[in-house]
Amino acid sequence: MYRDSRISHFVARCTDGLFGLKRISMSAFLLALMMAALPAVVARAGEKNAASNETVLRSTLKNGLRVVIVRNPLAPVVTTEINYLVGSDEAPEGFPGTAHALEHMMFRGSPGLSASQLADITAAMGGDFDADTQQMVTQYFFTIPAEDLDVALHVEAIRMKGILGTDSLWDKERGAIEQEVAQDLSNPEYVFFTKLLDAMFKGTPYAHDALGTRPSFDKTTGSMLQDFHKNWYVPNNAILVIVGDVVPEKALAEVKRLFEDIPSGKIPARPDFNFTNVKADTMNLTTDLPYGLAVISYRFPGTNSPDYAAGQVLSDVLSSQRGNLYALVPQGKALYAGFQYYAMPKSGLGFALTAFPKGYDTGNLVKEMSGILAAELKSGVSADLVEASKRHEISDAEFQKNSVSGLAQVWSDAVAVEHRNSPDDDLKMMEKVTVDDVNRVAREYINPEHAIIAVLTPQASGKPVSSRGFGGAESFAPKETKGVTLPKWAEAAVGRLSIPQSTVKPVVSMLPNGIRLIVQPETISNTVTVMGRIKSNSLLQTPGGRDGVSGMLDQLFEYGSTTLDRIAFRKALDDIGANESGGSSFSLSVLANHFDRGVQLLADNELHPALPEIAFRIIQRQTAATVAGELESPDYLTRRALQIALYPKGDPTLRQTTPETVDSVTMADVKSYYEKVYRPDMTTIVVIGNIAPASAKAVVMKYFGGWTASGPKPETDLPSVPPSKQSTAAVPDQSRVQDRVYLAETLGLTRSNADYYRLELGNHVLGGAFYATRFYRDLRENEGLVYYVGSNFGIHKTRGTYEVSYACDPDKVTQARNIIIRDLKQMQDSEVTAKELKQAKALVLREIPLSESSVNGVARGLLARALEDLPLDEPIRAAHIYMKIDAKEIQKAYVKWLRPDDLVQVTEGPAPK
Repeated sequence: MYRDSRISHFVARCTDGLFGLKRISMSAFLLALMMAALPAVVARAGEKNAASNETVLRSTLKNGLRVVIVRNPLAPVVTTEINYLVGSDEAPEGFPGTAHALEHMMFRGSPGLSASQLADITAAMGGDFDADTQQMVTQYFFTIPAEDLDVALHVEAIRMKGILGTDSLWDKERGAIEQEVAQDLSNPEYVFFTKLLDAMFKGTPYAHDALGTRPSFDKTTGSMLQDFHKNWYVPNNAILVIVGDVVPEKALAEVKRLFEDIPSGKIPARPDFNFTNVKADTMNLTTDLPYGLAVISYRFPGTNSPDYAAGQVLSDVLSSQRGNLYALVPQGKALYAGFQYYAMPKSGLGFALTAFPKGYDTGNLVKEMSGILAAELKSGVSADLVEASKRHEISDAEFQKNSVSGLAQVWSDAVAVEHRNSPDDDLKMMEKVTVDDVNRVAREYINPEHAIIAVLTPQASGKPVSSRGFGGAESFAPKETKGVTLPKWAEAAVGRLSIPQSTVKPVVSMLPNGIRLIVQPETISNTVTVMGRIKSNSLLQTPGGRDGVSGMLDQLFEYGSTTLDRIAFRKALDDIGANESGGSSFSLSVLANHFDRGVQLLADNELHPALPEIAFRIIQRQTAATVAGELESPDYLTRRALQIALYPKGDPTLRQTTPETVDSVTMADVKSYYEKVYRPDMTTIVVIGNIAPASAKAVVMKYFGGWTASGPKPETDLPSVPPSKQSTAAVPDQSRVQDRVYLAETLGLTRSNADYYRLELGNHVLGGAFYATRFYRDLRENEGLVYYVGSNFGIHKTRGTYEVSYACDPDKVTQARNIIIRDLKQMQDSEVTAKELKQAKALVLREIPLSESSVNGVARGLLARALEDLPLDEPIRAAHIYMKIDAKEIQKAYVKWLRPDDLVQVTEGPAPK
């Protein structure tokens, strides 16, 4: 539920898909600096950002609390993010996870606000709340309807005053946080990164991250956490950022009313940092990924350093798809190659990263990587790539305005973590960077004598086996839950049920060639986003024995068009600071003044892909090697075991890509698949941004209008399936210390059935709002068995599934399962309470405006509804339906469609005990 340790998120992003490894956001892992309290009240009202018409209001209250309010009217939504300038670096000796533990306890209640009250309030506001603990900052966020801003501010003011840090409450929360520790320690990439931190920053607070350890949590007490809160959670050690559709002056007045009377405190001394030279070393580790990773890492400048901006540009240059490092991919020497930068205030990490298939000669790969970096130092970086980096940074800064919560994070990172005046400060620094600056920083920091090399080799999993029975003798009678009386200040917001007003009013047209064009004008930034998808289904459209052809075709789009080869195509995008991807799902992000050129490039790539034979041969060889590793990887075997248990023999979902099917694909097969699947009459394009619908249509017609299709439309909907039957399977994974558990079954329900909405509303009683919902309350709050639990219905046009997932210790798998089964049966045996029904309705209704609080979210929603043949305003229609549903209807739907005793169980990790 929480985004606790950003290190683990870094790892997740570093392994985000085989061919989709992403560059780290430069602000995602930054640390907070000590900031002295400013005297009196300093406010700058009505400060305008000339580029975006953004209103920024700043103030420092009498108690030292700094406030930044940014008006962003994208949707009737607001995000509050309070940044406490303390993290794991300030943890007591021997207790590295103290800040993280306190973050958890902030959700266990405060004087004047119990955990149950907090859970009910957050659920009623839409359930979009979160927190993270980094090494030097801890952040708490709410994204809520703008009319509920005062409620979120009340919550944060109360939590700033104190916590209910009793030993009994900590004993309950300890189980959940230790499950989180087990979860991260089950990730080999996380384990590697902790080793890298220790080697790079030995003897300093940076040598460990924020997660903490089980032994230290076992020794932690409630009073220790209360003391940590008292020392560090004071207004003069915090920055409150508010972003959204608010009147800044009114919001500031509310902040003053709620926070200004909280006394400031004396901030303890910060830890010292005494860096020593990094000793060159090589680490050899294993990973449960289907591919391996090779890393060469260096200590890089921190955000406090005058070299930081040049270091960021250097990272961009080295990771460019026009650069020599990435060239390892089209040369067939790596599956992915790039450079990434993780900056903290006093120091940072820069590292070259490649992915390779199982069985690869990693020694030669590391030599190639080292040679490329050495050549860059000798010859100097490309001036053209330096300028391209700057253009992309300018575009990225503009795109940051396209998400309310995202913009709040950007401002928090800038003012609370980097200690800047605004996010524009970084941009201004990068604009001043010269080629000489980049070369100087490269030669100073990329030093092989102080490099740490790591190779993570993929390790096969054992085959799935039938696991032991579920037991069933143990009783888990539900604990009696008492009604919660809410504070007066929350009653009105929690009790309000109303149909939200959507700000999404798209203009829809059908082009002569069958393309469905959806245009949503937005003026929050000077950008335009294009998302498109060709409705297809490779499971139904791939010829027999040619499995893998669709994936190989998607990779070939990276090689440009028939008029612009790979390098020329990337340069054309760099020249306008745009990002583009082609394939059956395609996209473009571009500044509004370059929209015409951006769409021209997108259409050129999509309609006239180069499909070079030599690239196909390389991709085919790489794919075959990758698939061989995938077939032995624990994640794949887990997914496969779940599919086999759910679907009957011969179902299209059971088709399997193997090295043999990949090797059988020819270039003629690829071109044939393209001709049959890539059709305008199966395509939907969404355009959203600072452009008029008529202008958008004219440009799309100009470049996509000549695309034609022949023959009848293909079938893309999977056939219906019979109900699945109960079974169990366990997939061994030597790297995990914790089991990942999936419970699932097929349903006869389809998306057009009215019971879909009754089941969804019931699912919001079971989950979706932390302790206010049954699964989280019973599994985490009361028992401490899990860190997370999720449940969802996957209902489509022809088939449906229900799935619950969680992670826990091997000896807790059956206990947690039995509680889930009990809760599901309770949904069938009795009606949900009036309070639960009202809360679930408030949750689903408020989720609607929250889903419209980012440009990408709006675009994805429109595209998904179009492809599912749903009305584009389906969320508002659904709101009217939800308002009318009663408890009896939910009970009947769960009786009719759910079969708790038939749930399939698949575990990944140690054998359940």
